[in-house]
Amino acid sequence: MVSPLPGAVGVSGLRVYDWPTADGLCGGSPHVHLTCAEAYVVVAGEGSVQTLTCDGFAETPLRPGTVAWFTPGTVHRLVGGDGGLQIVVVMQNSGLPEAGDAVFTFPPETLNDPDAYARAASLDPGAREDAARRRRDLAIEGFARLRERDPAALHEFYRSAVRLKAILFDDWEDRWRAGALAEARRTGEQLSRLRDGDIGHLTEAGVHRLEPPPERAFGMCGRLDTYVP
Repeated sequence: MVSPLPGAVGVSGLRVYDWPTADGLCGGSPHVHLTCAEAYVVVAGEGSVQTLTCDGFAETPLRPGTVAWFTPGTVHRLVGGDGGLQIVVVMQNSGLPEAGDAVFTFPPETLNDPDAYARAASLDPGAREDAARRRRDLAIEGFARLRERDPAALHEFYRSAVRLKAILFDDWEDRWRAGALAEARRTGEQLSRLRDGDIGHLTEAGVHRLEPPPERAFGMCGRLDTYVP
């Protein structure tokens, strides 16, 4: 399915959870994306994004006007400093995040058991806040373990994440071909036509609009308005 958004990106509105956790902070569920870069445009409130890569742990401050982004493989956790952190999230490869391109940092005993992972990660339609909290807290438990251990633990987490999602790779490739790759090829075709004096695609110009869903969903990091094809 081709995204109607420019460049086949995904856009979501996010209000970061203000629920406290065992470490005294408030915020979302640590997780990683395997193929998608992610960008935050902060529109209100203050907080930070905690990240873990092979270079170690870091914390990036967020305030209105900040734009922060990171590449696949960056384990990240949003923390709301004042309880009012609101972000516009821009995701590479629109459609892939909704198709499972994210892995929670659950402890290894959950991460390495596909059935246990599915039970811990899924939220039924109409799920209540307490279910989202339990999922978030389990991910924070695993994130804390990763921070405490040596870099080899992060490598093993990556391997576990790949094994867990391998069954979806064919579907992801189909979505990428129909979305981001098709958009890039379309631009190349337009450039070729412009060189030849062909203005056809300009005469087909149009305006599009997407409305937010009627209710915010419980996302990984907060209450979420997801704009999908």
